[in-house]
Amino acid sequence: MEKIILNVKGMSCEHCVAAVKNAASAVPSVTGVDVSLKAGTVTLDYDPALTSVKRIRDAIEDEGY
Repeated sequence: MEKIILNVKGMSCEHCVAAVKNAASAVPSVTGVDVSLKAGTVTLDYDPALTSVKRIRDAIEDEGY
């Protein structure tokens, strides 16, 4: 497992936090998702053998962030 922190632009409320968390959590092998509205980041653990950072970013971007 690897830990990454991604910057997320466009979050303004708890609904945004939930949408980002749900999108990241839905990607296979992603665990431990923590979204910070104040910092504008998402911290997560993932298995690079099963998914890529690009796939995680794409899932979040598909939600509009």
